[in-house]
Amino acid sequence: MTTERDIFDPIVLADFVAEEAALLDAGRFDEWLALYTIEGRYWVPLAGAAQADPHSHQSLAFEDRLLLQLRIDRMKSPRAHSLRPRSRCQHVLQRSRIDAVDEAGRSATLSTPFVYIETRGELQLTLAGTCRHRLVHTDAGWRMCEKRVDLLDPDRAYPAIQLFI
Repeated sequence: MTTERDIFDPIVLADFVAEEAALLDAGRFDEWLALYTIEGRYWVPLAGAAQADPHSHQSLAFEDRLLLQLRIDRMKSPRAHSLRPRSRCQHVLQRSRIDAVDEAGRSATLSTPFVYIETRGELQLTLAGTCRHRLVHTDAGWRMCEKRVDLLDPDRAYPAIQLFI
């Protein structure tokens, strides 16, 4: 059971972000998706940190739970020949910084600088930036209502990113 101390503990929040990345690195996408609230969103703005919202400008990704589930189902499908060989990824995270906590301590926003490496066969893609997690505390513990990925160099031409940053 979560105690009041756990809700406010910056280490618990940072551990959540580290565990989220570890699930992606291990290819445990269903468990990763379970970390989202029902209304959760995964967002990679095309304009990076300068982009205020996903509706006024294009995004590299703006996906709700349904779209995330469809993408995960496609990755698991043996019929997805375009995903052969399979992609793998590794997240290297700096320490998370808490940007905001609501007065009741039921939601928090964290920023985590990262380096992301995705490999597929002999191809390797390296990205850097900052993840911004908006977390809410539920009966099941902390959950993501939004994961925003601001890439360091958002204006460059990117190849298809197969996994989740």
